[in-house]
Amino acid sequence: MDSKDKNIGKNKQFISSIEFAFTGIKTVFKEERNMRKHVGLGIVAIIAGFIFRLSQMEWLWLLLAVFLVWIVEIINTVFENVVDMFTDFHFHPIGKKIKDMAAGAVLMTAVFALVVAAIIFLPKFLQLF
Repeated sequence: MDSKDKNIGKNKQFISSIEFAFTGIKTVFKEERNMRKHVGLGIVAIIAGFIFRLSQMEWLWLLLAVFLVWIVEIINTVFENVVDMFTDFHFHPIGKKIKDMAAGAVLMTAVFALVVAAIIFLPKFLQLF
């Protein structure tokens, strides 16, 4: 196998797989404004968790919500890129439907995260007053 064929086929090196995964995460963070917003808000929620000294169960729910939003935003970006690749950036009604549904999944996940945050943080915040 010559050097140009190295990047063809299944990656069998665990470390390379991790490197590719981190590259994907960096790419979506760099290219997607909404991902940066979700990460920022997730970090704020995690900091609030330390400030309010969450219980173990509260941490589990908070981290589930935060990571779920991040994961669904990455999947949304994947769908957007695949549609753009196949349509060559031209409008297609099925492509629009796919993008809209993926965006809807992000919206639903973000609403879930807001509900979790409200259930966890509102009582703690109201106790301050």
